[in-house]
Amino acid sequence: MREIVFDTETTGFKFSEGDRLVEIGCVELVNRVETGNVYHAYFNPGRPMPKEAEAVHGLSDAFLSDKPAFHTAIDDLLAFIGDSPLIAHNATFDFGFLNGELGACGRDPICLSRMVDTLAMARSRHPGAKHTLDALCVRFGIDRSRRVLHGALLDAQLLAQVYVELMGGRQIGFGLDAAPTITVETIETIAPSRARPPRQFAPSADELAVHAAFVATLKDPLWGQSPM
Repeated sequence: MREIVFDTETTGFKFSEGDRLVEIGCVELVNRVETGNVYHAYFNPGRPMPKEAEAVHGLSDAFLSDKPAFHTAIDDLLAFIGDSPLIAHNATFDFGFLNGELGACGRDPICLSRMVDTLAMARSRHPGAKHTLDALCVRFGIDRSRRVLHGALLDAQLLAQVYVELMGGRQIGFGLDAAPTITVETIETIAPSRARPPRQFAPSADELAVHAAFVATLKDPLWGQSPM
């Protein structure tokens, strides 16, 4: 099963108010194991970067000035994600910007049925706890020491580990679906079984005598009574 974990960085909170996507990072999982295949790109938003947003992700106007516009990389992005489920933390935010950019390019939006929201999963599994990406990394013992600022690819890589833990950890199948390979050499190394002599459970003569003496001391035993 192929899945894509992704994260975005933007100029703000609302695409409808002119904010734009400036970075996307995608991590490929197959059977919930990272394959090493990633997609990562920066985009020139065509508008100034607010200082508040820059303080979060560190992407300045100068850094983004020579980056391509989103529409120039859209085919590579869509080819990478394919028709796989898309996993994000607070996924409605990321889907909102991704579909907003696709719509601005005249492309069809990605169906929300493909959306998997790890924030909703975390709230369901750990109600009352903190559900930020940092908090979940701490809960699951995931190293986040490189996360000084938000970064789409790094956050997607961390989220991939969080997602696996939310799904039950790296215990997929326990390897029970793969039949062991048995060869002639394997069979020859198996020690032959040794038949054990049957155990005897019959009482000895002395034990029978002791039992008879005990029974003789019983007064009015049940088995000696006449049926009514």
